[in-house]
Formats: sequence, C-alpha cells, structure tokens
Amino acid sequence: MTERIVVVGAALFDGTHLLAARRSAPPALAGRWELPGGKVEQGETPEAALVRELQEELGVAAEPLTRVPGEWPLKPPYVLRIWTARLLPGSPAPKPLQDHDELRWLAPDEIWDVDWLDQDVEAVRALTNL
Repeated sequence: MTERIVVVGAALFDGTHLLAARRSAPPALAGRWELPGGKVEQGETPEAALVRELQEELGVAAEPLTRVPGEWPLKPPYVLRIWTARLLPGSPAPKPLQDHDELRWLAPDEIWDVDWLDQDVEAVRALTNL
C-alpha cells in the first residue's frame, strides 16, 4: 500500500469570515476556489506545514488552532486535512503570492457563492457543521 501524503488546508477566520483563495495554477484548477495550504514536507508536522504554506502563499503569520474532523481524498496518494487557523497579531493582511490570483473573506451567508474545488466542497461542508 502506498503511503498517503498529507496536504494541509487552512480554514483561516478573521472572527466571522472565512478566507477563500482562487487558484491561478495549474490550468486545470485555475479560477476555482480553495482553502489555502499545501503539501507536508518530509520531517515536517502538519501544523508546521500549514504555517509555512500560509507564509509562502499569502505572506502571513498564522497559528493553527484545531484540526477539522475528517480527511478528504485528492489524487492518489494525497489526502486533504483541514485546520482552523487565525492570523497572528501584527501579521500583514493576506495577499495572493503563489498559485492564487484573488482572495475573498466570505461571510457565513457567502460561503457557497464561490466555485470551490471538488475536494474542498466536502471540507468546507464539514467546517459549516462545526
């Protein structure tokens, strides 16, 4: 059996709004929305990967809070795991630096206004059930 590779995603909240990031690459995913994050590197904890990915992709300092129950399959051998997170005090506002061309803070009644990537739909649904 192939070992699974974890991809972490951040449910980044500013209190009541959830941050969504629109993909600019690769072409097959461009224009659709996701929770920002990325692959856990060898020897890295998922929480450390989340902090690193948010710094690289959005230029922010963030703190992972709680893992959202569940795991969502991506293209094998990848699986998606989500953590709630918050910006650290003094962190700059998020900017799309890598793989994204737009960010939106979504109010609870706007969560389904964006075209989420298929694998993120179930993760966002799990978030809304918390």
